[in-house]
Amino acid sequence: MNTSKIILFAIIFLAACGKSEKNRPEQKADISDNPNQALYEQVMDVHDEVMPKNGQLYQLKRELQEKMKATDLSDDTKKQLGEIIHELDSADKAMMNWMHRFSPLPDTANREAAREYLEDEMEKIKKVRDLTEGVLQKAKDKLGKK
Repeated sequence: MNTSKIILFAIIFLAACGKSEKNRPEQKADISDNPNQALYEQVMDVHDEVMPKNGQLYQLKRELQEKMKATDLSDDTKKQLGEIIHELDSADKAMMNWMHRFSPLPDTANREAAREYLEDEMEKIKKVRDLTEGVLQKAKDKLGKK
């Protein structure tokens, strides 16, 4: 793999992780003081579960791209590989978009509005998780991996 591509990927990955940390409100409030804190933590737990899988998305994409270069593959197989590569890119983009848009309301905001926002974000990040896990499995199956 090209060293500059590895470095670029690492920088993007670390920047994305760092950005999510900046979005986390200070952990000053006890959960009993702010019932939304528990919901916020649940949202971030799902994020923290999925984010490390972005490296797998990238690695599987590279492997599928290498497999596509084989001259003995049918056009249909190459098309299938291309579709999976596109889905891997879509899952990665979905996580990046979610992270860039995630902006929890401050503790001073209306608690009801904050709860509604966090519930909505929980649904969004669960969709990202499901998309990521699904395409990872599809790519692994196509490559004959467990």
